[in-house]
Amino acid sequence: MNHFHHILIAAVTAAAAVSTLPAQAQATSAAAPAVKPAAGTAGELSEGEVRKVDKAGKKITLRHGPLKNLDMPPMTMVFQVSDPALLDKVKAGDKVRFAASNPGGKLTVTQIELAN
Repeated sequence: MNHFHHILIAAVTAAAAVSTLPAQAQATSAAAPAVKPAAGTAGELSEGEVRKVDKAGKKITLRHGPLKNLDMPPMTMVFQVSDPALLDKVKAGDKVRFAASNPGGKLTVTQIELAN
């Protein structure tokens, strides 16, 4: 009986330890430091020059430097805009800093500002 008692206590102890693992994992995750934003987010803008603004088509043509977050070399290309109001901020010839993403395979400017 003594041997059975030790096995039972070991089984109950092991089950109790396993049941606390998810709570411990959640507590560890909550205390983890914040992740740095990915390149190309609001913290890191790319440089470019506005070549054309197409308000009707909700598009902008930019000659840009490397887009690190999209792994793209410098080139001139057409982007959609996430918000048509972004196009009111710029005109052809403006030097800009911008962020772009590729949701659903559509290259999109999500932020744009005049460069100083």
